[in-house]
Amino acid sequence: MRAEFIHPCPGGVSINTNSVPSASNLNTIERYLKSIDSTGNDEILAPQLPQSKSYLKITSILYIQPNGNKLTGDNIATTMKQLEIFESVNLAAKPRVIKASPKSDMAIIWFDIWDSQNGSKAKLLINHSFNFGRYITTIRTTNMNPGVSQCHNYWK
Repeated sequence: MRAEFIHPCPGGVSINTNSVPSASNLNTIERYLKSIDSTGNDEILAPQLPQSKSYLKITSILYIQPNGNKLTGDNIATTMKQLEIFESVNLAAKPRVIKASPKSDMAIIWFDIWDSQNGSKAKLLINHSFNFGRYITTIRTTNMNPGVSQCHNYWK
């Protein structure tokens, strides 16, 4: 296997190869990335092969949080990392927070996950409710959101 090119992208690195990497090849890539002085070992995630995406949204969540701050994608990503239902989920990009309407105090969180072609990870999340602070939110399916970063391995 040979790397055709390595391209930095938001939240990670994309590596195109001349063939499908084996598990051994992926381990070699991971060791190489961790050997680069300017990267911290804790910042390097295990390389993975491309997958399909599933497009989801979280509804029924306050746009302005009880502390007075606006909800951000970082708040959502941090909360997701702590919840068991997102344990085996890899975000394809940072979650996006959109106010439901100009006069509403509610937000919709759009997030994309790396999934199998049959959407098995998304099927486990769809219509699942969880607590965000003292509010109960629900995960719904949605259509593809064009213009979203395609970089793999935003977090695990």
